Amino acid sequence: MIVLLPPSETKRSGGDGPPLRFGDLGSPALTPLRRELVDELVALAATPDACRRALGISAAQDAEIERNATLLSSPTLPAITRYTGVLYDALDVESLRGAAATRARGRLAVGSALFGLLRADDQIPAYRLSASSKLPGSATLAARWRPVLEPVLAELAATELIVDLRSGSYAGLGKLPGAVRVDVLAEHPDGRRTVVTHFNKAHKGRLARTLATTRSDPGDAAAVAAVARRAGMQIERTGDELTVIVAA
Repeated sequence: MIVLLPPSETKRSGGDGPPLRFGDLGSPALTPLRRELVDELVALAATPDACRRALGISAAQDAEIERNATLLSSPTLPAITRYTGVLYDALDVESLRGAAATRARGRLAVGSALFGLLRADDQIPAYRLSASSKLPGSATLAARWRPVLEPVLAELAATELIVDLRSGSYAGLGKLPGAVRVDVLAEHPDGRRTVVTHFNKAHKGRLARTLATTRSDPGDAAAVAAVARRAGMQIERTGDELTVIVAA
């Protein structure tokens, strides 16, 4: 089983790994586009106004441009510890020890606008590029990633059950038929259910931690739901679609 996470806009600075080595990243078929995008971001960083427009950031966030300018020389961290934010706080992978940590690092992967697909231990620098970013003079990131990313995802799905926790824009970078998909709904005292927005990420992070560390190896959506229920989660299943129900 692979638990496919969305990335986060926020990322840890620094690192103790060597500068980016494309050849050490998983899914080598993605290397040509990874190189193209990194080169484009480094070049774009020399023109701050254009960079802000492309990345959708303000002048107050120019530190993000500085990160992109040094993509090829800055230190790296494992992807699973590079990303921060609500989902990754709930996942809390750094608190895991022993066999649970080993299982988690083998099962967790991240969908990325810059790298396409990352294993938990792939060493990456801090960067800024979102699925919705539009680099000057080129097609959308979804149009660029789909032809190369979808075959890689299909190959992975042929051998592993994938629980796809990506948000809509990142799922759009590479479709993944047959994956187990997850939504989060809040149930009110009167029975109404509404979409969970901000805390959606926290609940998905908790689910990811449960699935990444379980001793069992779920082979379908029903087995995934069973693992989550044993962890105390309220789960409903319709085919390959799971819904986490939380109190409003």
